[in-house]
Amino acid sequence: MEQKLKVGILGATGMVGQRFIALLEDHPWFEVVTVAASPRSAGKTYEEAVGGRWKMDTPMPESVKGLKVANVNEVEKVAESVDFVFSAVDMTKDEIRAIEEAYAKAETPVVSNNSAHRWTPDVPMVVPEINAEHFDVIKDQKKRLGTVRGFIAVKPNCSIQSYAPCLAAWREFGPKEVVATTYQAISGAGKNFADWPEMVENIIPYIGGEEEKSEQEPLRVLGRVEDGVIVKASLPKITCQCVRVPVLNGHTAAVFINFEKKPTKEQLIEKLTSFRGFPQEEDLPSAPKQFIQYLEDDDRPQVKMDVDYENGMGVSIGRLREDTMFDYKFVGLSHNTVRGAAGGAVLCAESLTAKGYIRAK
Repeated sequence: MEQKLKVGILGATGMVGQRFIALLEDHPWFEVVTVAASPRSAGKTYEEAVGGRWKMDTPMPESVKGLKVANVNEVEKVAESVDFVFSAVDMTKDEIRAIEEAYAKAETPVVSNNSAHRWTPDVPMVVPEINAEHFDVIKDQKKRLGTVRGFIAVKPNCSIQSYAPCLAAWREFGPKEVVATTYQAISGAGKNFADWPEMVENIIPYIGGEEEKSEQEPLRVLGRVEDGVIVKASLPKITCQCVRVPVLNGHTAAVFINFEKKPTKEQLIEKLTSFRGFPQEEDLPSAPKQFIQYLEDDDRPQVKMDVDYENGMGVSIGRLREDTMFDYKFVGLSHNTVRGAAGGAVLCAESLTAKGYIRAK
């Protein structure tokens, strides 16, 4: 790419916003030129606005420290400074729907980490390796919005990333029933242990809204485009429990699965390790070379050893074995704030750029 696209980050001071900042440092296609947040942060430098709340392992990039924080509500002002925006705003769902649509109507593509538009029928919710063809509904969304280049695209919830890719890789075997329990890191709530000391040596067996997302969002990702909207898949039937555990980064899933066909363990592993999609075919900058790795050791995947596989953009699977009640069971692991949040959104933006949906103004 001859000239980098100018990027804005909405909700730049929060944990996911910070992750966007960290991931986009030295990105070959994208350059962060605008950071926007709530009115209380507006007018401060990014460094001043974040203060002692920088939560990434790497230092704050020098390139953003001096950027003046814009008021996220000043849509036209922010929109005119960028080619597209990433959205990680902390608002009510109704407020998020409204502000993301306002940016789209200001002819600025929005790639969102938020859940507000995940079930808007003509908004694609995409894991690029699985369903990049869902971006095709953008042309219908633009007709509804009355825009030429503005639209909204979203990525799914972090909780599904450690098992939904397996369902896609195994589609030819007809996954029909899934029982999953996710063990979710505290960074998924925008926290670290300093923020949330109650989580030390603790487990909380409830995360608001997560079980419904974990059961339903994979079906939309596995669905199809029909008459300008996304129609969710009818199978597999999925039931989930979601548990918060004392881990900083990394969502683990323990999964049981039944198939319509009867694959062998060897067939299942081969489909995992060979699974590729649009990001790998196009060699996108953030794409993992191998999306899914299979680990043979009985005690893997482990958060400490495997969460950063492929720079946090890959998925690790292990302990695949036959079960006494289901056909098979396995354990999956993904990085919730990289693949599951900001990194997944960056990969969506790269895919949209490669497909021509995002371009310089």
